[in-house]
Amino acid sequence: MAPSRDIATGIGATIVIFSAALVLPVLGFFCAMLLPLPVLFYRVKLGRRSAAMIAGVSAAIMATVIGSPVIDTVIFVELLLIGFILGDLFPRGHSVEQILLATAAAAMGAAAAGLLVFAIAAGKGPIALVSGYVAENLRVTLDLYRQMGVSVETLDRIEGAFDHILFVLVRILPALAASGALIISWACVLISRPLLRSRGLAVPDFGALNRWRAPEPLVWVAIASGAMLLMPISSLKILGINGVIVLMTVYFFQGIAIVSFFFEKKRLPVALRFILYSLIALQQFLLLVVIGFGFFDMWLNFRKLESPQNQ
Repeated sequence: MAPSRDIATGIGATIVIFSAALVLPVLGFFCAMLLPLPVLFYRVKLGRRSAAMIAGVSAAIMATVIGSPVIDTVIFVELLLIGFILGDLFPRGHSVEQILLATAAAAMGAAAAGLLVFAIAAGKGPIALVSGYVAENLRVTLDLYRQMGVSVETLDRIEGAFDHILFVLVRILPALAASGALIISWACVLISRPLLRSRGLAVPDFGALNRWRAPEPLVWVAIASGAMLLMPISSLKILGINGVIVLMTVYFFQGIAIVSFFFEKKRLPVALRFILYSLIALQQFLLLVVIGFGFFDMWLNFRKLESPQNQ
């Protein structure tokens, strides 16, 4: 049985990160991305039972603090589940692609089941429950814009398009959820490896991640998804935009691997790398450039890597 001190430390670390995610207005989002880490760390260090205890007690505290809306509770519990699944898969020798896909799929499945249970308990359909949640967050965003001094004309345009924005957001939510789960899982993989290594714990060997690239046939799925956006059929457009959003995430991973490859090749100082990575995260234009690097790497081979067929 794991020491109770370790379990208490894991719960404490999780609640501290959770509290920061709730309290900090801007940095809270990035704090939430770190929420899976304590569960992941103690799953590797202590085993399933202790990690499940940490996740369970933390989830109960979160649910008590949040109260309502219940969807926030589902999201935070999903983050804990991501940490548990990653820690469970790390020792099994899977590739990084298999781990990320399995984690994101399992977390989304659990979240969907949780939403269904809450919807049934509330006497609503799942879509109605999600629509209400998204609408409420849109109204909060509008209030925030007013406090920030955004022009009345801009606010009027947003309010005039409120129903259309809500319609689109609800229908691309599956892709946004999948992309979010993939990005958080990816970030936890990157952060957890040096953390585990520093404590002498087992670390999965994924090879040099800055040489990673997506399977080549995936580019045709991206092209097909883009073509669906040009179709006059709304259902195909919705399917296409969901596909484009998810695949943009995949090609962001490849693009950031290219950036990391050249940072390492040029031996840039750690401080400069941090600044440049921060700019990529904060500047939409740079983010799109990185995604473009990942997408066109199949043809341009920026890193001059051998193709899998020739290795």
